[in-house]
Amino acid sequence: MPTSAIRLVRFTGRLLLALAAVTTLVVVFLALIALTDGAGSGLAAWLTTLGVGAVLAMWLGRRRTWPARLVPFLPVVVAAALTASVCIPTVPTARRYPPALPFVTTQHWSLATGSRVAVYHYPPANPGTRHPIPLVYLNGGPVRGISVLDHRFLQLLARQGYDVYAYEQAGGGRSDLLPMSQYTISRPVRDLAAFVDRLNKGKVDILGFSSGGAVLTRALADPSVAARLHRAIIAEPGPMDGPTARIAGHKGRKSARGIAPAMTGPRSTHVPRYAVAFGLMRLGLLTPDTGLIGQAEGDNAFTAADLGSDTASAYCARDAHRIPAEDTAQNFSFSPAASLRIQQTVKDSPSIASKLRRSRTPAMLMIAECSSQVRQWETTVLANDPAIQRTQYMPGVGHHMWNGLDDNNDRAVAVITAFLQGKPAPLPNSPTRDEIPTFLRDHK
Repeated sequence: MPTSAIRLVRFTGRLLLALAAVTTLVVVFLALIALTDGAGSGLAAWLTTLGVGAVLAMWLGRRRTWPARLVPFLPVVVAAALTASVCIPTVPTARRYPPALPFVTTQHWSLATGSRVAVYHYPPANPGTRHPIPLVYLNGGPVRGISVLDHRFLQLLARQGYDVYAYEQAGGGRSDLLPMSQYTISRPVRDLAAFVDRLNKGKVDILGFSSGGAVLTRALADPSVAARLHRAIIAEPGPMDGPTARIAGHKGRKSARGIAPAMTGPRSTHVPRYAVAFGLMRLGLLTPDTGLIGQAEGDNAFTAADLGSDTASAYCARDAHRIPAEDTAQNFSFSPAASLRIQQTVKDSPSIASKLRRSRTPAMLMIAECSSQVRQWETTVLANDPAIQRTQYMPGVGHHMWNGLDDNNDRAVAVITAFLQGKPAPLPNSPTRDEIPTFLRDHK
């Protein structure tokens, strides 16, 4: 074999060994991030990895002449440079709240629970049709700001004569953060009771959407909270408790997930620090209270594009190429760590079915045709809440039922207002409790 070929083989071999060494050190670093829960913004794992790599490099170079002893350190230097980016914040580490909305005043209320929440009020736009009972909106998330799309829907309800209030749950949007340990599924239920007390207008009607629907369901199962509620609308609820969360059921008709164009815009997950943090948190290898990134930094970093196909899953497949912009970059707010923690407390919570069976608050359940929620999350509420007076299966819409497309908002308003006013439903009462098995078989 020619000398040049031999040299090329040797160089290739050394290069592959160096790449293997770099990869090994990066894997060790990630493992230490998980083992230390990201202590010290990842510096504990980084320094340990650097120390281990340096010791091994010295051992490998112990019999070499002085210049050659430096060669084993090259993979250590490369790995140190690559992993250092995981330890360096690229966004402010103090909470950066969204700016004020131009079309509604943001109030801040301190609740008896200790939460300080951002509140929005849309008074009746038509005093001649004013309804005496306030309507309170619980948005989805969990721990997500109220989108501009939802604000427009609330304005539409106000134009129907409703006195509409909405607030972003603690940690979401313009509301103050909580210590991570206080993000539990019971906290928003207690905050709801405290909000109604702070409102001081007697009983209220409640519209709870998605995770807000799960909060409302748990409120109905708590007599002390339910006593403050006049009527309840549970729209596309998340799982109400641990046993429900563990149901491996099917979802609604095909959504736009996997069909819609990819979301555009900056992604925090394109930055190594946040790709590692959010990825390991989602895998359960980092706790929501990780030392790698603080709650405020994670909130500041996370963008709408990071939601990926989750947004598309809230729309029907037929709408894949016309999904509306739900929010603005300035208003978008989501707390991934707090959201994961609340979801975990739902999974860990015992059944509330027996308590829900004692509910007496008149309620309505709204289910979307192309729902991305597990059907049994919805039908379990229907099966266990005897006070659900009607179910409205909404054709032609996905999980985000009021989305500004076609007449979807008007249809949702018609269903909601008919129930609140005790008028005949615009859609058939379907499914009923007896129809649940047939519904689960036919609507998938």
